Amino acid sequence: MPTIEPEEHKSLREAVTALGKRHGRDFNREELWSEAAKLGYLGVNLPEAYGGGGGGIAELSIVLEELGAAGCPLLMMVVSPAICGTVIARFGTEAQKQEWLPALADGTRTMAFGITEPDAGSNSHRITTTAHRDGADWLLTGRKVFISGVDIADATLIVGRTEDSRTGRLKPCLFIVPRDAEGFTRRQIDMELQAAEKQFELTLDDVRLPAEALVGDEDAGLLQLFAGLNPERIMTAAFAIGMGRYALSQAITYARDRTVWNTPIGAHQAIAHPLAQAHIDLELARLMMQKAAHLYDTGDDVAAGEAANMAKYAAGEACVKAVDQAVHTLGGNGLTREFGLASLITAARVARIAPVSREMILNYVSHQTLGLPKSY
Repeated sequence: MPTIEPEEHKSLREAVTALGKRHGRDFNREELWSEAAKLGYLGVNLPEAYGGGGGGIAELSIVLEELGAAGCPLLMMVVSPAICGTVIARFGTEAQKQEWLPALADGTRTMAFGITEPDAGSNSHRITTTAHRDGADWLLTGRKVFISGVDIADATLIVGRTEDSRTGRLKPCLFIVPRDAEGFTRRQIDMELQAAEKQFELTLDDVRLPAEALVGDEDAGLLQLFAGLNPERIMTAAFAIGMGRYALSQAITYARDRTVWNTPIGAHQAIAHPLAQAHIDLELARLMMQKAAHLYDTGDDVAAGEAANMAKYAAGEACVKAVDQAVHTLGGNGLTREFGLASLITAARVARIAPVSREMILNYVSHQTLGLPKSY
C-alpha cells in the first residue's frame, strides 16, 4: 500500500477543494450535486464502461472529504454511488448496470439504501423485512427507519430476507424498489438535526417486484450486503473527517485573528495544543480510511472490513473532538450562525452513531481481530 498519495489523488483533492469553496457553507444541495456530477466526481468510483471514472472508493472518499472540509458535504454520496452503485457494479445483471450506473454517475438518478429497522439496527440478523415468491414475481413486506433521502431518490435498494429452500432459514437479499411501487410508502421522521437530506420510515406492504428487481445471486446475499457496507463505513469516515477539518479550519482562523491583551489567543498553549491534537487525530483517521479504501479497491474484502470499521470509529471520535474544540475556541461566537459551527455539534455525533455505533465496532474488533469471546 502506498504511504504517500499519488499525484492524481492530490490533483483530485485540489480540484474538489476549488468546487467546494465556490459553493461554501451556505450551499444549495441540488446545484452542488449537479455540478459535481458534470465534473465527473459523483461517479468517480464507477466503471468507465458505464459512464463512471473507473476509480474506486479511494477516489470517491477524497471527493466527499474535500467537500466536507469546504463546509458543503453531500450525504447522498455515501448512499447512491458508494453503496448502491458499488453493489450494482459488482453483482448486478447487465440490464441493471445499463439502467442504473450511467444515471448514478451523471447524477440524473439517485438511489437510497434501506437496511435499518425498528427492531434491527446494528443486528442485521434480526431484519424482518421478508420477500417470498409469487409466481415469477417477489412480494416484499416490512418496515425500515432512518432511511436518508428517500424523497429525492428514484429507487431504494432494500435489504430483505428470503427463505433458503434447503435449510428453511432466512438469508439476506437485496431488491431495487422503485419510489412509485404500489404498497411502498414513506413517512418523514421529525428530526431535531436539520439537514438537506431528510430521514424517513418506510412501509412495504406486499410490494410486488419483478424477478429482475433482485440484485445478484439469491444465495450470496450476505457477501453482497457487506460489499456495500464496507464502502458505507469508509465514506462515513470521509464525511466525518471533512466535517472535522472544516470545524478545525474555522477555529484556526479565529485563533490567529482573535486578540486578547494584545496577543492572538492561538499563541496560548491552552488553545493551541488542543487544536494540534485535533489535527493529529484527524490525520490518523485519514490514514486508516486510506488503508481501508486501498484494501477494498484491491479486492481484499475481509481485511477491508476490519479497516473500514476502524476508520469509521477513528474518524467519528476525531470529528467530535475537533468540533467540540472548535466551538470552545470561538466561545460564544461558536454558537452563532455566522461561523456555522453550532449545527456541527449534533451532526458530529451522527458519525459516532451511524451507520454502526462505536460500541458495535469495538465488539467487531474484539471478536474478529482480537479473538475474544462474545457476550451476546
